[in-house]
Amino acid sequence: MDPLSDVLSLLKPQSQLYAGFDVAGEWSFAFPAHDGIKFAAALRGSCWGRVAGQDAPIRFDEGDCFLVNRGCRFVMASDLALAPDDPSHLLEAVVRDGIAVHNGGGEQFLVSGKVNFDSHHAALLFDALPPLIKVPGASPQAAVLRWALEQLASELRSPGPGGALVSTHLVHLMLVQILRIHLGALSCGAPAGWLSALADPRIGAALGAIHSEPGRGWTLEALARVAGVSRTVFAQRFKALAGTTVMNYLTRWRMHTAAERLRSGDESISAIAFSLGYESESAFSTAFKRAMLCAPSQYRRGGGALPLTV
Repeated sequence: MDPLSDVLSLLKPQSQLYAGFDVAGEWSFAFPAHDGIKFAAALRGSCWGRVAGQDAPIRFDEGDCFLVNRGCRFVMASDLALAPDDPSHLLEAVVRDGIAVHNGGGEQFLVSGKVNFDSHHAALLFDALPPLIKVPGASPQAAVLRWALEQLASELRSPGPGGALVSTHLVHLMLVQILRIHLGALSCGAPAGWLSALADPRIGAALGAIHSEPGRGWTLEALARVAGVSRTVFAQRFKALAGTTVMNYLTRWRMHTAAERLRSGDESISAIAFSLGYESESAFSTAFKRAMLCAPSQYRRGGGALPLTV
């Protein structure tokens, strides 16, 4: 798989909520900080939004989509000058009916979803994303996203057999599509991290090689050849984009892979070690303990800490 698919598969995304908000008149709601990732789209009408701690308001026109990162308090309103209300009654209506109606509805209709991750590795994604990503509805690359949102709105209005499964897959599709659009929009001034590295064609090629064969005996020279640049240029550019050295990235990805296999499977520690390029179980255990702060056997039993980044 490619690096983005690898990371998202490791995180095991699970949709927890998909809901519609049908509103009208003057309104403003402050949604509390949340676990996981939230996304929404304005399928009818326009509104405003602001992430707590950021001064710039954001206008969402019909067709626009956006993603809100974990832990962000977010205000949505017809007018941000209004004092925000508690959205508890809306959330209760969503749980009960799937769609919440405010002031009779009919002027703005928004679809919202939340994705949680059944993995201790979720900080890999959260730390790589900004507080909010907006996807303009007029952008041609948002076509798949708009289609998925229309299908999700249809499922909300008229649930059919298998509707829960369809909605879950649509939520996952939207998450991947927003991340693809975000990757395509990243500039050279973006914060360092694996997403910024992935957006660079040459460094992204090296990341793809690492993720395809994490157990291969990679060297800096070999990965530079994959990237098609000199060893020095590759090392400098990788660190500038990823925020770490390529060999540290390789080790960290091996550790994330090992951690997942230790928790989810019954492979022996030695089998995992050899498959990830270590010549002995002892060498692997030393590297694992340095990264996870515990031995592989202890981690398998539920102990230890996770590195926050690759």
